[in-house]
Amino acid sequence: MELFAVIIGNIGVVCFLVAYFLMQNEKIAHNGIPYLVLNLAGSILLMISLTIQWNLAAFALEAAWALISIYGIYRYMLRKR
Repeated sequence: MELFAVIIGNIGVVCFLVAYFLMQNEKIAHNGIPYLVLNLAGSILLMISLTIQWNLAAFALEAAWALISIYGIYRYMLRKR
């Protein structure tokens, strides 16, 4: 189970890094769906890994990151209406 946590956590980290790299290279916008979804996926995957290898501070950070991403997706959807 610990190996699963490591793999899932690393996939989450890759999601964050890809999102940040693409944003820095102006391939995606900081308030666009691809960036927001990659950030949400990264935080969810890291939270899953943190339920196996518990760290309260890291889990709280990822939960906040997920909520901010969800808020960004919500605002994006409102703008597109």
